[in-house]
Amino acid sequence: MPAAGTVVVRRLGRRDYLAVWQAMQRFTDARDETTCDELWLVEHPPVFTVGLNGKPEHLLTPGDIPVVKVDRGGQVTYHGPGQIVLYFLLDLRRRKIGVRELVTLMEQSVINLLAFYGITAISRSDAPGVYVNGAKIAALGLRVRRGCSYHGLALNVDLDLEPFARINPCGYPGLAVTQLRDMGVSDSQEAIETKLLHIVGEQLGFDPSATMLERLPG
Repeated sequence: MPAAGTVVVRRLGRRDYLAVWQAMQRFTDARDETTCDELWLVEHPPVFTVGLNGKPEHLLTPGDIPVVKVDRGGQVTYHGPGQIVLYFLLDLRRRKIGVRELVTLMEQSVINLLAFYGITAISRSDAPGVYVNGAKIAALGLRVRRGCSYHGLALNVDLDLEPFARINPCGYPGLAVTQLRDMGVSDSQEAIETKLLHIVGEQLGFDPSATMLERLPG
């Protein structure tokens, strides 16, 4: 049985959202007590995703951007190039952590990352995610099946923010959305990804430089 701290990290590059979501489902359904936890780092082509509780009125004018209804919690959000997406495929029972603890861990990881760049960020008890001066910079969404999590967080780095105007982000009309580039962060997206992985590693108790894979399982 793998130790609770064992984590495989996969850098997947740019991948279609639907294919990655289905791969997460297959991985979660097939795993057992001997399966290592994994983190998947990915970037998606433009897509709107609508959670289990998503209301149609929050999807305003999607236009030519695909809409995918998914099995995470929450409302509607946008993924696109220039956004870091990190999926947490963890055995929560083995790690002895609950969903709320995982949400806090994800939020704190982003807050710590932004603090590294001199940016003050906060979480909100009424609206999961990370905010800077009232604007959302990172969105969160999870699904737990058989005690194991998938989905995760999306951090805005350097992307076209216009698609967020086509929705009520996370179900909040008029919610402002921001990104790292607009705050003067000039590091490459890869450098930011690596820093985020190390911060998450500190939170979960593993060294993310130990294992880096590029293919999807299965």
